[in-house]
Amino acid sequence: MRFGVQPVLAGIDLDILPQDTLAVIGESGCGKTVLLKLIVGLLKPTTGEVLFEGKPLHTLSERDLTLLRLRMGFLFQQSALFDSLNVFDNVAFGLRAKGGFSEADIAAKVRERILEVGLPAATETKMPAELSGGMRKRVGLARALALDPDVMLYDEPTTGLDPIMTDVINELILQTRSRRPVTSVIVTHEMRTVQKCANRVVMLYPCSRLAPDERQILFDGPFAGLSTADDPRVRQFVEGEARDRLTELKDTP
Repeated sequence: MRFGVQPVLAGIDLDILPQDTLAVIGESGCGKTVLLKLIVGLLKPTTGEVLFEGKPLHTLSERDLTLLRLRMGFLFQQSALFDSLNVFDNVAFGLRAKGGFSEADIAAKVRERILEVGLPAATETKMPAELSGGMRKRVGLARALALDPDVMLYDEPTTGLDPIMTDVINELILQTRSRRPVTSVIVTHEMRTVQKCANRVVMLYPCSRLAPDERQILFDGPFAGLSTADDPRVRQFVEGEARDRLTELKDTP
C-alpha cells in the first residue's frame, strides 16, 4: 500500500487462518491500521491483492463487498460511535442497515449485546458524550458483535484506558472468542493484550527504515518467541527501550 510516493506496506505475505487470534504490533506509522482497512476493504492495495475465502476483495461489486463487511465486526480506535444516536441506536445501527429484523428482534439483540459487554441495561438511553472512555469502547464492541460476525477486527482496543479497564476489554475479547467461532485480528501496542489474547503475533516495521530487500514483517510466531527473537528490533520493541532510536529521532527533520 502506497500513499503518493510513500510506501506504507510493502511485500506483505500473510495468511490469517479461521479462528486465529492474531495480534499485529509495531511502532506508530508502520501500517498496522492500514492493514486492517485493507482486510475490511476500506482501502484497495496499490499492488497485490487481499483475499477473503479465496476471493480477491478488489473484484467484488459494491453489493458483495457490503455483504462481506456485514460478516466483519470492526472496533475502531476511538470507538467511532454516532454522537447523535443513543447507545441503543448505535448498537442497533448495523442490524437496521442489514435489514430483515423486526424491531422486537433488534431490541432483544441489542439488550443481549449490551449486557454481554458488561454494561447495565440503563446504558441504552445514554448518549455517547455521557459515557466514559471504557464504556464507549464496550458500546463499540457491542455494536460490532450485534451482527454475530465471523471476523472481528480490533484497532487499538485499549488505547487511553486505565489498567483495570484494559483488562476488562482483554477479557471481553477472550469472551467473544470463547462464545463464537470468530477469527480475530488485534492491532495494539499493549503487550498485556498481546500476551493474554493472541495465539499468534506479527510485528511490522516502518518501510522508511528498512534496508533494501528487507522484509517488513520482522516476527511471525507465538508470544513466547518475542523475547528470544533473533532480530534485536523485536526485543527492543517488546522491552520498550529507546536505545539507538533516541538518536534516530533527534536526527529526524
